[in-house]
Amino acid sequence: MTSSVTTGGAAGPPPVRRKSLMGTRPWVAIAFLLPALVLLGSLVLYPIGYTLQRSLFDADNASFVGLKNFGEVFSDPGNLTAVKNNAIWVVIAPVVATALGLIFAVLTERVSWGTAFKLVVFMPMAISMLAAGIIFRLVYENDPGKGVANAVVVSIHDTFAEASAYPGARPRPNSDLASTAGGSYTSKSQARPGTAAALPLIGIPQNRIPAGAQDAKAAAPAADGVSGTVWLDFKPGGGGKPGVIDPGEKALPGVKVEAVKDGKVVASAKSGDDGTFSLPASAAGAQLRLPASNFASQYNGVDWLGPSLVTPSIIVSYIWMWAGFAMVLIAAGLAGVPRELLEQARVDGASEWQVFRKITVPLLAPVLVVVLITLMINVLKIFDLVYIIAPGASQKDANVLALQLYLKSFGGGNDQGVGSAIGVLLLLLVLPVMIFNIRRLRREARR
Repeated sequence: MTSSVTTGGAAGPPPVRRKSLMGTRPWVAIAFLLPALVLLGSLVLYPIGYTLQRSLFDADNASFVGLKNFGEVFSDPGNLTAVKNNAIWVVIAPVVATALGLIFAVLTERVSWGTAFKLVVFMPMAISMLAAGIIFRLVYENDPGKGVANAVVVSIHDTFAEASAYPGARPRPNSDLASTAGGSYTSKSQARPGTAAALPLIGIPQNRIPAGAQDAKAAAPAADGVSGTVWLDFKPGGGGKPGVIDPGEKALPGVKVEAVKDGKVVASAKSGDDGTFSLPASAAGAQLRLPASNFASQYNGVDWLGPSLVTPSIIVSYIWMWAGFAMVLIAAGLAGVPRELLEQARVDGASEWQVFRKITVPLLAPVLVVVLITLMINVLKIFDLVYIIAPGASQKDANVLALQLYLKSFGGGNDQGVGSAIGVLLLLLVLPVMIFNIRRLRREARR
């Protein structure tokens, strides 16, 4: 039997140099990671550490105040409004944007022009928050002639509700017409057959007179009824006698005239193109009333950027931008869903709604969670849209934590101690979402 023992002078195998799991020497890995670690420390870790330290000092960074700044964050009304609005943003904006993205992705999956639709929906992501804020500041303008939102609302309103004929019109002081309840004007004297009533008005710009309006004409007295004229008692260029139809004075067509007896309307009529009107014999002895519907101010739409609607309006602009982002990610996940499962469910008699609810959504759950968490982190630090869209009068009602941080630190508050405390609060709000996302990714990697 041959022995395999090595004699004293024989050399053993050379030592093996240790390498990392990926086959790279440790010092090489450290050399490659060092620039990234330096950037991470200088751009992330150091600012976080300094913000924590700064939040414990006063506005001048001279005296240590401990947790006093954090106490002010939860006691100042402006800060509490920002916390409340951030909660509204986190609950509403990510959920609605993700839901719309899911709907768009599913509905456009089987149509030929689906790619073009997705391109249009995703296009707002190509512009900055600044540009989107300027766009929606114009969209929400109160003037219907400038703001698209109010132009649409006013058009719909005027389709179903008749607009007033002459908003702001009024009788001359000390005339026979007097102001009565509800914004109407009623004659002091009673209408009599055989006598034409004169109902002059003022306060109407020339451009508010209808194009078909004629020169005012004195109504012919009616033997058994009541007649009269409604006109603009103003002559271009001046001159003329108050309460008298002078040459060149314009008629006011379309004005509703009511005959009122004992508080009840017994007859009504509208003035014609020459301003004249005619009432039946039942109007004799009645007072003539011009109802408020003739003079009510025109409907000018909704105050989108007022205190009550400013936050929902800004959230709409955010969803307009980020629904495309959600749609693209969900569409990518939808492309990986096995078509055999969907077809088998349809063969088994499932409706499209059942397929969507019980198969498509559960299979897309990981993608939906990714989109939802990404948008939640994004809205926690929303700043640009709120700062640009909300006007100064209602900015405090739309305030969020990131904007409050800026206002407290640099926008007039000049208290970087409280601003740093708000920054720490934002970090603490984001951390649970990030930790949840990291754990979810690790669970998926182990599968």
